[in-house]
Formats: sequence, structure tokens, C-alpha cells
Amino acid sequence: MKSKFTTPILFVIMIVLIVAIVLLCKMIYNDLFAETSSQSTYKLHEIITEEKEQNTNIEFVPGNLSDNIQSTSNSNTMNSDTNTDSGSKNSRYFYNQLNDTQQTLYNGLNENKENLKQGNYVIEFGNEFSDILEEDLGTETLGDDFQSAIEAFTHDNPDLFFLDVNKMYLNIEATTRFLKTTYRVYISAAEGQNYWSEEFTSLEQIKQAEQEIEKVKNQIISNLKGTDYQKILYIHDYLINNIEYDSTYAASGSYSIYGALVGKTCVCEGYAKAFKYLANSAGFECEIMQGEATNSSGVTESHAWNCININGTWYGVDSTWDDPIVTGGRGTVSDNIKYKYFLKGTDTFDKDHFLSYQFSEGGKSFSYPSMSKTDY
Repeated sequence: MKSKFTTPILFVIMIVLIVAIVLLCKMIYNDLFAETSSQSTYKLHEIITEEKEQNTNIEFVPGNLSDNIQSTSNSNTMNSDTNTDSGSKNSRYFYNQLNDTQQTLYNGLNENKENLKQGNYVIEFGNEFSDILEEDLGTETLGDDFQSAIEAFTHDNPDLFFLDVNKMYLNIEATTRFLKTTYRVYISAAEGQNYWSEEFTSLEQIKQAEQEIEKVKNQIISNLKGTDYQKILYIHDYLINNIEYDSTYAASGSYSIYGALVGKTCVCEGYAKAFKYLANSAGFECEIMQGEATNSSGVTESHAWNCININGTWYGVDSTWDDPIVTGGRGTVSDNIKYKYFLKGTDTFDKDHFLSYQFSEGGKSFSYPSMSKTDY
């Protein structure tokens, strides 16, 4: 005979079992089917740009120039009255060394150069890199690719005077729904910030700076006459005659073509970028070389210079060290100093210039054009 309590007990047990099954199903659903999301942000390793060197091995010939030996005009005369601008050759030398993923990131940046002037423009890649991100350590791999793309982009494009790439972030959002994960990859500034270099606070300022740079460039290009050698010489001499080396490392735009061509004060990176910018605008292949150099005081520090292709052969040019700081007298710099690093080969440069093939700690190794062994 059944107890009068049997039915209620069975009912309670059934209820408990049903609740347990529902909770278990919910847990399984949440684990397998419910939408989940995560986000990671990749910040660039600091790209090496700092330098404190200036060649102090100086000689001067007595003269009547000002103490800082800077001249507002070029003393070289061009023998030909033919003025030719063969068109820009702003190369993709470093782009061509990137893998497919890095080139995709580079192209996203390059296609949005105008938009980047806004300071907080978001460059979207959507689900472009899902194959990489689904792999083990995929996020780290894509972050390293971003680093390499930025480094190639800045070395190929000296006109990015307004951009501080160290303020740019690669963002990766992962959303999982119904067992499928999709990704959104985009480049942006940190929330509430922008990636303008510190001397700019508005798009209007950047546009004004562009106009000023363009005006100087057009003036220089219009004066290029004669042989390729004479044109390169004019660009070199314009820079060393019109720029004052920034010993304070604090002048506005000191590391860019803005500081070099408009402010007329910069460090070696500004010289090198300006030389490339002008040489490319004149139709020459020209690249920025980066590494260390040992000055006449025996101090080895970070440094930047150029190599340029003339008549099918690459030569080195260091316009910074051809424009030394002169102290203790009034005069002009002798030609053996003024042209010590103008169109020279590795026999000259390798004595005190040492290339770096990585632009950041742990970054990709890049190559440079193979230079002539002998001087021009």
C-alpha cells in the first residue's frame, strides 16, 4: 500500500530534475551558442628615432658669414638653363619587403593618408585577418605584422610630418556566436586622443603646414638644372645652407620635413627625410638609411642618412654631417667637410656609419639598396 506522501515526493523530485535539466541546458547553450566577445589592443614597440649626435669635426676658412655659417641662398651655379622635373619617385622600397598581411595593413594606411590628417580616423579591416587570428598566437602574429607595416610605411613616406605613429593602435575584436567566431580589426588612436605629432592641434594647422612645405619644395624643384649630379648637389647644398642643426632636440617638427623645410631647424632624421622628399620629387630613387654613427669625438649614437641612385648606382649622402656646427670663429666650411659624405661609397661610409636592419626591438629585419664600394 502506497504512502500518502509518495506522490508529493515524486512530484518534488520531478520538479528538481526539470530545473536541473533546464539549468544544465542553459549552461551548455551559453558555452556553445550564446554570443561572447573580447577585445585586444596592440601598441607599437617604440620605433627608434632618437639621436643625439652631431659631427663636431669642423674646419673653417676665414670669411664674413654669420657665426652659424647658415646662408639663405645656394652658392652653386647650374650651367644648364634646362629645368626638368622628372616626376616623383616616392618608392615602395620597404613595402616590397613585406609579406601579404603586412602589405594589406600598409595599403590600408596608404589609402587613407588624407583621412589620417583628421587625427582620429578609424581604418577598418573587418574580418580580413580571420585566418591568422584563428591560429595559435594569431593575435601576437598580427601585432608583429602591424609593427612591420608601420615601419615600412614611415620609411617610404617622408611626407607624414603630421603623424605620430606611436599613438596608433591595432584593435582586434572577437565575437563568437553559434560556435562561429568573427573578427573586427581596425586601427585607431587611443580613446579620447589623436595621433597628430605634438606640434599640431588641428586639421587647419596641418593643411597650412602642407602649403608651406609645398611652396618650399616647388621653389627648390624649379631651380634644378643641369645634370643629375648637379640637381642632387643643389638639393644637398640647399639643405646644409638653410638648415640649422637642432642641438636642443626640441624645435617644432625637428624630426620631420616640416622642421627641415619650414622651420629650418631639425635633427638628422629631419635632414634625411627632407633629402628623400626632395630627391623623390625631382624624380630620383632615394631612401633613408638608419643606424649608428661614430662622430669625430668618438661617440657612437643613433643616426639617419640617405642613399640615392644616380645613373644606376647607389651612393650615400649624409647632409647632417656635411652641415657641422661651427663654433669659435666666423667663416665658411671647407669643401673637404661640406662634401665629405656627398655621393660616397661604402669605403667612406663604413668607416663610421653602421646600419641597423631592425627599426624597433624585436621588429622585422629590412634590407637597404646595395651601395657602390667606391665614391662617385
